[in-house]
Amino acid sequence: MTEAGNNGRAIGLLLYTGALLGVNLPLGKLAAQGGVPPLLWAMVVSAGAAGLMIPALVVQKRFTVPRGRMLRYTVISGLLSFAAINALLYLLIPRVGAGYAGLMFALSPVATLGVTALAGLKTPPRLGVIGIGFGLAGAAVVALTRSGSGGAEGLIWPLVAFALPVILALGNVYRTIDWPEGGHPAALAVWSHVFALMGLAGLQVATTGELPLHHLREVPGLVLAQAVVAGLTFPAYFALQKAGGPVLLSQIGYVAAAVGLATGTLFLGEVYAPLTWAGAAVIAVGIALTIRAQVTPRREVAPEAMAARGCTA
Repeated sequence: MTEAGNNGRAIGLLLYTGALLGVNLPLGKLAAQGGVPPLLWAMVVSAGAAGLMIPALVVQKRFTVPRGRMLRYTVISGLLSFAAINALLYLLIPRVGAGYAGLMFALSPVATLGVTALAGLKTPPRLGVIGIGFGLAGAAVVALTRSGSGGAEGLIWPLVAFALPVILALGNVYRTIDWPEGGHPAALAVWSHVFALMGLAGLQVATTGELPLHHLREVPGLVLAQAVVAGLTFPAYFALQKAGGPVLLSQIGYVAAAVGLATGTLFLGEVYAPLTWAGAAVIAVGIALTIRAQVTPRREVAPEAMAARGCTA
């Protein structure tokens, strides 16, 4: 595939995956209103992703038990990027507020950009960095005006919250640099969520002494919807990781924030302040700049021009 074709595919995956993640927001809210514990709902996401993808992999004859590097990759990515993030998020929200926690997620692209540079990986051009800045500003406005930043008590928990973007960034970069040779995105997604599910179940039992699956019987329609959304999301998530790299992947949160506003308005009857919609508009500008940077080919500098500038190869 040409560079232009790969870039176009990466942008399509970014919008598709971000939109599906945005649908998760109203589903999670409805589940919480139905009395489902947060860790249990995070388990539904991972169980749904694995449960829907495994049959597809079996039919395609791509289902294999992970070994060696693939085993290491799926264990680390599952525990770091899915189990640890969800566990920390649900620990923080009642202590710092949903708006503040959302703001920490908005810092993920900036943190990923920094870790990517430290790891010596390819970073986006200047226009792409400007797009990340616009997305960050818009996401901050949406997070702080949508839910408020109240709920924080003292200084410790707001500081602990900064672990969220750091862990997200480390996970994004790790999944790029340790991608196992020949690893299929759907297979990596399946086993990452299998190990995430095991980690979340262990944490649920360790912290509460029970696995309250009976709550799921109260909302069967939501469970099915969440399982389908997760099954559609994560093969594309890992494909985006491979096609677009860690920095572009990290921006799915911007797309999800904008889509979450739309789905909340259309399906939950939520009403947002004009400033919140202004933040969504700024996010859209940031995404547009990112897309422009991704699809604009970088011009190569001719050797003669480099010599004229006193550069050497």
